[in-house]
Amino acid sequence: MLSPPELPVISSPEASLDKGWRHAVARPSLPEIYRSLPIPQSAGFLRKLLAFAGPGYLVAVGYMDPGNWATDLAGGSKYNYSLLSVIMMSNLMAILLQTLAIKLGVVTGRDLAAACRDHFSRPVSFVFWIGAEIAIAACDLAEVIGSAIALNLLFHIPLLWGVCLTSLDVLLILFLQQKGFRLVEALVISLIGVIGVCFGLEILFSKPSWLGIAHGFFVPSAQIIRDPGMLYIAIGILGATVMPHNLYLHSALVQTRNFERTPAGKREAIRFGTIDSTIALTFALLVNAAILIVSAATFYSHGYNDVAEINDAHKLLTPLLGVTGASTMFALALLASGQNSTLTGTLAGQVVMEGFLNIRLRPWLRRLITRVVAIVPAVIVTAFWGTGGTAKLLVFSQVILSMQLSFAVFPLVMFTSDRQKMGEFTNASWLKLLAWFTAILIAILNIWLLALAFRGA
Repeated sequence: MLSPPELPVISSPEASLDKGWRHAVARPSLPEIYRSLPIPQSAGFLRKLLAFAGPGYLVAVGYMDPGNWATDLAGGSKYNYSLLSVIMMSNLMAILLQTLAIKLGVVTGRDLAAACRDHFSRPVSFVFWIGAEIAIAACDLAEVIGSAIALNLLFHIPLLWGVCLTSLDVLLILFLQQKGFRLVEALVISLIGVIGVCFGLEILFSKPSWLGIAHGFFVPSAQIIRDPGMLYIAIGILGATVMPHNLYLHSALVQTRNFERTPAGKREAIRFGTIDSTIALTFALLVNAAILIVSAATFYSHGYNDVAEINDAHKLLTPLLGVTGASTMFALALLASGQNSTLTGTLAGQVVMEGFLNIRLRPWLRRLITRVVAIVPAVIVTAFWGTGGTAKLLVFSQVILSMQLSFAVFPLVMFTSDRQKMGEFTNASWLKLLAWFTAILIAILNIWLLALAFRGA
């Protein structure tokens, strides 16, 4: 089961950067795909961009998973377009933080989990690992429930059986990994395309107020701070958008490219990786915004202000829009979203365990452990509370993600701002200021939410 001796140990090419770490070598996570994809050195801009493209889309998947659907549906049906500004702010934070994750992985040869293990004491690293595992379990829970609901809506499979069936996706993941990592990336991008087409059509059908959309995006509402319910959903959107495990994952995925380990090669890898990530996350922004816009235009405008359940949204879409097939497209996009997210969840779990604990499990066993952790609460809630319970669990899972976010963000900002660790690639002063502001803002929002919860708000 455990095979540490067989794994490669990669020496850092720049001895000056080793001084900032406890160990002078970096042991990569995901060793089976480490530096497995070549980068053409003499190619033009477009060909190089295509060679680097992929990791950003795998990360973007987590920004449009079924957990996002629950928070976006709740936000749109109850507060119209007001929370679009939260989606915009969350996405800008995501672009910033994922760029820092790219820099860390490219420059140091360490993913964020391995960097934490290499910098902090063992007890601190263990606490961070527990938090990361909780975040992955919460995300996996959303994927399990979302996929089960989609199977129920499309094929009338009972929700409880759908929850159990989703555990079999481990076989698909293992099959794809054996065929090459490019196939995994191609499948993910294809499923993202399915989601985008479905919601593009839903927006056309729902005929939203474009003035209301513009106001929602660019004029933040002060009610977000005053209304505890609105704040709860807003922080849920933040947790559903800026996902902690994506920071660990991205810092590992950028190392699948076999770029030159010279300052110029690293600079190029950071530049193309950032372009890839920004394009992918912009697409995720459009999908998340589309879900909330469709919810606001369809449900809020017709007086349905409490549509937080995916089942209710599915039932109401066709009759309210008057378009046959609107509900089916909604369910198809949900299934694509759930299955897409399981691929990245598997890889994130592997990165976190290997990085923090330096323990490597066989992929099928790691996936099984993650799935069991997610399926047990999903089965219990589904069996006793049905679809109503699963809807609340979806939103709650996103709030858990947001609570865990600071445990990934603060170390990431700290490492990439440390000249001893990053050398010439250290964050510029303006970037340090922006990154620390983002990290502190996320922490304050979460503390605020906890205070509201303790006060019984």
